[in-house]
Amino acid sequence: MKTWLWVLMLVPVLGLAQDKKASLEAQKKRLQQEIVQINSLLKSSAKKRANVLTEVETVQLKMDRQDALIRLTNRQINRLNQEITLNLRNIEQLRVELTKLKKDYAEMVVSARKNQSAQNRLMFVLSSESFWQAYKRMTYMKQYAAYRKQQGEQIATKTKTLQQYTNDLVAQRKDKEQLIRENRDAQQALDTVRARQSSLVQQLKRKEKSYAAQIKKKQKQQAAIDKEINRLIREAIAASNKKAGTKTKNFVLTPEAKALAASFATNKGRLPWPVEKGIVTQKFGTQRHPVVRTTTIKSNGVTLSAPEGSEARSVFEGKVLNIVQFTGSNPIVLVQHGNYITSYKNLSKVYVKKGDKISAKQAIGQIFTNKDTGKTALQFSLFQNTTPQNPALWLYQMK
Repeated sequence: MKTWLWVLMLVPVLGLAQDKKASLEAQKKRLQQEIVQINSLLKSSAKKRANVLTEVETVQLKMDRQDALIRLTNRQINRLNQEITLNLRNIEQLRVELTKLKKDYAEMVVSARKNQSAQNRLMFVLSSESFWQAYKRMTYMKQYAAYRKQQGEQIATKTKTLQQYTNDLVAQRKDKEQLIRENRDAQQALDTVRARQSSLVQQLKRKEKSYAAQIKKKQKQQAAIDKEINRLIREAIAASNKKAGTKTKNFVLTPEAKALAASFATNKGRLPWPVEKGIVTQKFGTQRHPVVRTTTIKSNGVTLSAPEGSEARSVFEGKVLNIVQFTGSNPIVLVQHGNYITSYKNLSKVYVKKGDKISAKQAIGQIFTNKDTGKTALQFSLFQNTTPQNPALWLYQMK
């Protein structure tokens, strides 16, 4: 009985372990897909003979993903070690229980053979001193037969379970060996990338001031674009207030727009990515440049690198608030979702116009590909009124 209680208690634990395994496998698959895309970026940069800074940024990105893959594989190995240890413990316990069951069963069989004749069983009943005693003896014989049958069934069940544990153990050890091989290959790849990165960094240091100036220039251009987007959002807020006869710093929404905003907020963490395939090459917020560490960069959104020819798509249903044609910048599309605004920067083609109603995942434009670097990058931002939000908290499984 205790054994069955222990097995029942183990069922939810095993379920959680399976969920954890599936989660790790999904993370691993995403990392491997990102590394494939980064390799594609590196090949494209090599063909275009991109400057050292661009290549260093991409190589650093690959190092980060390769390192993350190694750490994740180590977690999988540790999980397998725990499962193997548990399986060995289960196998040993089942062997002990089976030995005892078989011993008890053998003793019952010997005893039964000594009294197996129908005459012996009949005499056992007829020799009773009373009817009640005879009834109890008949009941005992039935219970004894049922118990013997139950013991035989338990032996068969435990033998089958033991075989399953043994098969699982063989599979787990095989999986572990495979993961160790993968980790060794990943480590070798990381060492190769680090060597390349070290060589590139030495080249970069010779012109670090020049690259720092390039980064600052891009940051200044980005700040000007962000300022223009902020102005356009404030204008839209002012227009909504004027129409409602109020004066606030936030959008005044119609009942329909309120419902849309509520639906948008409910989908936080589940919104689709604004590209079908892509990787995050720059995160949200103020951060040190990944290569030129003396330089700080600020981002009101995330930058997503995608294959050449990729299209930007709306992350939710809404209305095109504006299309920005800013000097020195590629077209930008602003989409309104109630009091939330999503921004899609760096487009080469725009498929929509101001005032259009669009649906979730609808293509709104083609992403610009830099002919010098070979990079196809979408800059995506999300605002609640005029306040920038971290897209990683809103888009599905963005890390």
